[in-house]
Amino acid sequence: MSKKIRTEAVDYLFQGILSLKDKEECYTFFEDICTINELLSLSQRFEVAKMLREHKTYLEIAEKTGASTATISRVNRSLNYGNDGYDMVFERIGLGEVKDEKAE
Repeated sequence: MSKKIRTEAVDYLFQGILSLKDKEECYTFFEDICTINELLSLSQRFEVAKMLREHKTYLEIAEKTGASTATISRVNRSLNYGNDGYDMVFERIGLGEVKDEKAE
């Protein structure tokens, strides 16, 4: 992770997120801390990443999620050259089979 992101404030935020116990607590917290559009953008990127790992085309992804090709490209770059955060979470939530050939 970039050193610019690793700050005391971000650590405190993550500590707060890690304290959440269930999905309802997540809704309560994230509805307070994020605007609706911010939360929908985060969930859209997560869905785009899942669909990319399922080898869906940009057109299929754009049609289903409403994401722009720029957003899809940005997520694809994170999947291929990022910190493997998406794959770590996919595996933990039972989507471990959602992998590309890079991981095999």
